[in-house]
Amino acid sequence: MSQAMGAAMRRIQAGNVLSAFGLGFTVPYLYVYVAQVRDLGAGTAGAVLAAFAMAALVVLPFTGRTIDRRGPIPVLVGAALLAAAGALALGLSSSVAAVVLSAVLLGSGTAVMQPALATMIVWCSTTTTRTRAFATQFFLQNLGLGVGGLIGGQLVDEDRPGSFLLLFGIEAAMFLVLAGIAAGVRIPAAPSIADARPVDAQAKARGGMRALLSHRAMVQLCVLGFVLFFACYGQFESGLAAYGTEAAGLAPSTLGVALAANTAVIVVAQFVVLRFVERSRRSRVIALVGLIWTAAWLLAGVAGLGQVGQAMATAAFVGTYALFGLGEAMLSPTVAPLVADLAPEAMVGQYNSAFALVKQLALAIGPAVGGPMGAALHGPYVLTFVLFSLGITVLALRLGGKLTQAQDHPFSVLAKSRVVARHTPGEDGPGGLPGQRDRAADARA
Repeated sequence: MSQAMGAAMRRIQAGNVLSAFGLGFTVPYLYVYVAQVRDLGAGTAGAVLAAFAMAALVVLPFTGRTIDRRGPIPVLVGAALLAAAGALALGLSSSVAAVVLSAVLLGSGTAVMQPALATMIVWCSTTTTRTRAFATQFFLQNLGLGVGGLIGGQLVDEDRPGSFLLLFGIEAAMFLVLAGIAAGVRIPAAPSIADARPVDAQAKARGGMRALLSHRAMVQLCVLGFVLFFACYGQFESGLAAYGTEAAGLAPSTLGVALAANTAVIVVAQFVVLRFVERSRRSRVIALVGLIWTAAWLLAGVAGLGQVGQAMATAAFVGTYALFGLGEAMLSPTVAPLVADLAPEAMVGQYNSAFALVKQLALAIGPAVGGPMGAALHGPYVLTFVLFSLGITVLALRLGGKLTQAQDHPFSVLAKSRVVARHTPGEDGPGGLPGQRDRAADARA
């Protein structure tokens, strides 16, 4: 069983990095492609980006139940095919209606991939391997996005629309490869989460969404997740970028350096912080991330409000993105496994989809709020997100009071079970029954 799970996990992670590589090719250049290359204007480019985001909000509420009923593999295959069609259509589109419809297809497909991949990772991992599996997924996603963006930037040429067709064609090909890899994955017959979360018959009877909303710990985690994504990812390419150029007077190229620093910290720190994350309570790790991001926003304040020289402002702004990267590296092996450990066995897809929907809402609202503030209200902008970051710490500590020991610190529970197992009488030892086996050992096998 463990060998089959390991083989399935390797295929999942391979598909994950390839799809991220494809997205990295096109997402950074989508605005330029629509507004300038296709000469459809900034308004149409904004509509395309909005359609990309809104499509995710429409499909995610229906995704979780489909995953739980049909399984994550057919859902992932269908989403990858849909995204491939959207990517290829974007490369061929030249009218407003066509590019918006293509963005809807691409946005819908990529949104559905997230909970489907997360559910596959949950099904193919155990309590001891899940934290590292999600850390690996996040590492590979950032690596794929970074490499894809780097190569795409070398291939793209605003004066040659054909170069963009090549980019979208490569992206479509990556999604087709993902569909092929996913179709070949053989997930164990029974999800490996069953030992941690028995089926809640009453929750199933109440219906998926009602059951989820009645789960106070999951609701609190969704609120915390919204604040996390709103205060970080929702500001990267909108409010924080506007603040850096307007308040700190930084050149646009500095934004690229800051994003590169963010990715570099994630790649370097991801597995360095993993041991610390595994040994700590998840709620306290998230609380620490809130403090790190508070420091990041204070550093951003130094860049734009501290009346420092240009070199110091640049260093402070790049440091802001680097600190965000450190927090992201700590969150990736913490939040996603916690969602999985809160979910009843029969509702893993719905819990993953609900959390993905919360993330998408934060990513949609974050730029709308942060963009105007970052451009014009510099002091209030920094103060607002300092308070949001401190709110992460408060919400995380409150969430810790709602979690069981197994949910908040699963490795401590496993460590205790190993100690008990070592002192459990053997098959023919004193007090043991003939043929009795170590249940803790069975669980680890």
